[in-house]
Amino acid sequence: MSNDVENKDTPTQEQVQQIPITELHPFEGHPFRVVDDEAMTRTVESISQFGVISPLLARPDPDGGYEIISGHRRCHAAELVGLETLPVIVREMDDDEAIIAMIDSNLQRETILPSERAWAYKMKLDAMKHQGARTDLTSSQVGTKLRTDQLMAKELGESRNQIQRYIRLTNLIPELMNMVDEKKIAFNPAVELSYLSREEQSQLLEAMDYAQATPSLSQAQRLKKQSQEGTATLDSMCEIMNEVKKEPTDRVIFQADSLRKYFPKSYTNRQMEETIIKLLEQWQKRRKREQTR
Repeated sequence: MSNDVENKDTPTQEQVQQIPITELHPFEGHPFRVVDDEAMTRTVESISQFGVISPLLARPDPDGGYEIISGHRRCHAAELVGLETLPVIVREMDDDEAIIAMIDSNLQRETILPSERAWAYKMKLDAMKHQGARTDLTSSQVGTKLRTDQLMAKELGESRNQIQRYIRLTNLIPELMNMVDEKKIAFNPAVELSYLSREEQSQLLEAMDYAQATPSLSQAQRLKKQSQEGTATLDSMCEIMNEVKKEPTDRVIFQADSLRKYFPKSYTNRQMEETIIKLLEQWQKRRKREQTR
């Protein structure tokens, strides 16, 4: 098949172009982090060997250059490799179209932090509302207009309630949001804490530091209730947080990730634990034999 036939329905701006990497810059307000982690290392190795196979998507920037819509990680990896140009599809898009395309492409990632998902859902929902999604989309089965968040839920395969709960997290101050990303605060308690004012959240940080603990779901619900009733104070928060049962001081906890490198990839956490116990038992027996010599 000739190129003319292949491209006859493809607008000129949709053709892949080789764009200097210096002319590409990140999407403003891009909620997804680009970090030099293990996945990035694999991307760098792939690009070093095969180049950038999948083109980036970008739009012209009125101030010059191109704004990346999809491909932020590939662009960063290409910079690390030392490439000078990248294959890019340049598409004219308004802000709402660009936001939706950027979010949809990045939600395909294997690992997404709660903060990334929260801001992504909020940005997409706001863009869809701005487009007037409610006015031109109806349910063919029941003939009623869909709410914007209902439409978004159908697109993402997520419940409307869960989308709204994630968006609630955008009300957290950065310190608490980071603790959610780091799994120091669980998702459900974090949603409850998002109802506290920013001042109350800052006071909660002090209370958590005082008690050396993070809130459980029931404690977070009580903190939310205090906030709604106007009775939340630093003292009351310290009192609630100090109820957390402290971990025994003689307990040793290992993160599975820190042990994984010593075991076959097929090993479960249980198998790793059993192997460690066996090795310790063998070490203890050798130690006893040495002591009796």
